[in-house]
Amino acid sequence: MIIETRTQRPAPSGLLLKTPVIAVLRASHAREYLPVIDALVRGGISTIELTLSTEGVFDALPLLVREFGSEAEIGVGTITSGNQANRALAGGAAFLVTPTMNIEVLKSCAARGIPVYPGGLTPTELLEGWNAGATAVKVFPASTVGPGYLAQLRGPFPDIQVIPSGGVGTADAIAWIEAGAMAVSIGSPLLQDVFDSADLAGLAKRADDLTARVAESLAARNGKMMTGGQR
Repeated sequence: MIIETRTQRPAPSGLLLKTPVIAVLRASHAREYLPVIDALVRGGISTIELTLSTEGVFDALPLLVREFGSEAEIGVGTITSGNQANRALAGGAAFLVTPTMNIEVLKSCAARGIPVYPGGLTPTELLEGWNAGATAVKVFPASTVGPGYLAQLRGPFPDIQVIPSGGVGTADAIAWIEAGAMAVSIGSPLLQDVFDSADLAGLAKRADDLTARVAESLAARNGKMMTGGQR
């Protein structure tokens, strides 16, 4: 006899629901992050993922959380262990992102009410994460499957929430939103060479353009849902 249990699932933040874009930051050192995050926030992107492939993230995290306060939510990505998850949460991370389906980290976040976005690619991996309490599952690397993959997943798993990540460009981001993604995760196509060029005005403009296009696509998608045009 199979007994179903109710999964505890942390909700996404209001910031992410309002502007469903996660900017993924990678640099040589986290000391470079503050002006770049400021430019992103000025451009309308308020959900920021700091990857642990960058040196100094744990040291910089509390300072960035205090600096941006309620203007932005700062999360930590490339989490691969429970110890990293605990350090990130102790530093004030608003959410965690994993590159693989790390059920230990996922369940720990879910139990604490912390939004968590675990990575996977196959239907088996993604459903496992969703059933374990993921806020949304991260399709990674998304460029290998494309937005049409979401419609295929929604066939057997109609309620699953998805965030594509990995090789997602600006045009791809819009297509994923139109396909029903909860949000999109985007890195170098948005950031480009900002850490070398320091072109913060250019970054703010790209962020503004992207958020405007995403808002239009989200409004159109919601309009279709209200009229019964799509799920």
